[in-house]
Amino acid sequence: MMIHPQFDPVALSAGPVQVHWYGLMYLLAFAAAYGLAWYRSTKRPGWTTEMVSDLVFFGALGVILGGRIGYVLFYQFGQLLENPAYLFKVWEGGMSFHGGFIGVALAMLYFARKYKKNAFTVLDFVVPCVPTGLLFGRIGNYINGELWGRVSDGGYNWLTYFPQAAGFDMQLLKSNPALQELMLEVNGQYLLPRHPSQLYEAFAEGLLLFIVVWWFSSKPRPRMATSALFVLGYGISRFIIEFFRQPDADQGFILFGWMTKGQILTAPMIVIGLLVFIYAYKRSVYDWGPKATTSL
Repeated sequence: MMIHPQFDPVALSAGPVQVHWYGLMYLLAFAAAYGLAWYRSTKRPGWTTEMVSDLVFFGALGVILGGRIGYVLFYQFGQLLENPAYLFKVWEGGMSFHGGFIGVALAMLYFARKYKKNAFTVLDFVVPCVPTGLLFGRIGNYINGELWGRVSDGGYNWLTYFPQAAGFDMQLLKSNPALQELMLEVNGQYLLPRHPSQLYEAFAEGLLLFIVVWWFSSKPRPRMATSALFVLGYGISRFIIEFFRQPDADQGFILFGWMTKGQILTAPMIVIGLLVFIYAYKRSVYDWGPKATTSL
């Protein structure tokens, strides 16, 4: 088993200028999205590099604003009611995928209106570029030692002791003394082995989803199908990995004694993604390829 190395949160430093790891991951995510979108624009009629620049810019705004607003509304609504200024305290951390997803969707609607394109044509173009951002984001979570997984006695070699979880581990040890046989003392702290769920998510929601959606979109598909596959794939991945991820301390298990807030927010994505995928093939409207039509 491994002990989380507790990386220095500052990745790069030059005098008074400091770049934190999480900020660096965002920069890498946006750079990857731009590069992939630029490549796709060379393979699709009706797309230009100017469009790609606007697309990534609007998408970045959607991720940042939507992610922050979604986190506060979904996970810290009580804090917002007590202190509305909490919404702007971005230095304290807190981003939500679901909020960022909504933010990007709204940004793409604006982009589609500006360039007079069908909204799903735009979404189908951009969603294959999204999973790499999720990959970098989850790596950032791991580097920061946040969003760790649940305690496990499975003895897997990759289970990790997170010093950042020491307070939670002590509470578990007090309530369940039998866990002491799994305990490891590190610098005077008593830690329990946990799933590195951040890396699970980086693989499933990031790398694996990227490969599947990128391959699927490399050939002509019905309009909406690529977007639906992304929503369906993310929904399934996130729902499953939530079983290995420690629920937020202030949320816990919300429904049926086992469902987390992440699963509640993600379950509709699975249903909607599947229904839209089926509808896309029944409707059978193509934006490019030999079956392409000009209808919006």
